Amino acid sequence: MIDEIPRSATELVTVYGKESDEPRRRSRTRPLRGSLRPWLLLSPMLILIAVFIAFPVANVFYNSVFEKNITQPWNDGFIGLEHFRYMFFEDPTFWPSLVFSAKWVVVEVIGQLILGLIIALVVNEAFRGRGLWRAVVFSPWAISGVLTTAIWILVYNPGTGIFRLLAEMGIGDGTQAVLVNPDTVFWAVVVAELWRGVPFFAIMLLAELQSAPQDLYEAAAMDGAGRIKRFMNVTLPHLKTAIILTTLLRGVWEFNNVDLLLTMTNGGPAGMTTTLPLYVAKQATQAHDFGYGSALTVVAFVILLIVSIVYLKLTAFAKEED
Repeated sequence: MIDEIPRSATELVTVYGKESDEPRRRSRTRPLRGSLRPWLLLSPMLILIAVFIAFPVANVFYNSVFEKNITQPWNDGFIGLEHFRYMFFEDPTFWPSLVFSAKWVVVEVIGQLILGLIIALVVNEAFRGRGLWRAVVFSPWAISGVLTTAIWILVYNPGTGIFRLLAEMGIGDGTQAVLVNPDTVFWAVVVAELWRGVPFFAIMLLAELQSAPQDLYEAAAMDGAGRIKRFMNVTLPHLKTAIILTTLLRGVWEFNNVDLLLTMTNGGPAGMTTTLPLYVAKQATQAHDFGYGSALTVVAFVILLIVSIVYLKLTAFAKEED
């Protein structure tokens, strides 16, 4: 036992120093292993994002500078910015489709927001049968765009739809073909999309209303504030973040709306209801011009990116989150 005890201070430092260095070396390697573990756990999701998002986006940018038309393969090849030059200066459809897209987004988002807010305020109140009315009001959101189209084509049908019913009641002659009339087609598709999109705002705003602190409403009522003042000074400030987020999301979705317009009007009459994404779809599926369709997609992507950044800056969304 005596021989195992270090005989001098030098041996003491040597023996115990070696023992104390080993845990220190191990502790230096642990942060490295720990830093790799989150990336290993995230790697399946990152791979999926790379395969299904990053690669398609990069491929669209790549194809935008090439001529790729399966009906004219002998013309395929690198053409640089020729697609963009033609788009901005010669294409007779690009600018009208972009203007209509902006008009479509503004009208739809504002209309859906106002109607959705009204519905959310109504179904947030306590009354008999509230659960049933919530289910009825929210049900259009679960219906696909193609099925929505089928419903509203039947509604607008001059022979069997609402105008026929009104004619039987002595209102009008029942011959209005609103989907082919240039004076009525825009508002006809707007109403159909409002019916489908309003429940989204109603659901999101109702969820936010139910988290509103009731003590603020009680304090405002004690101060003599009426319904309008409570709405302006308590409800709207509480809904601000939800309104900013939902209008941005819905604006992007409405800009990219293809299914309803394609199946209801196919962009007609005379291209009056052709949005930019619908024009992209036609270039790819009908003209088979994937190069030009990719160039149009790049422009749409840049427009959405710039508008989203500016919108968030103007509404101070980041500051609101902080």
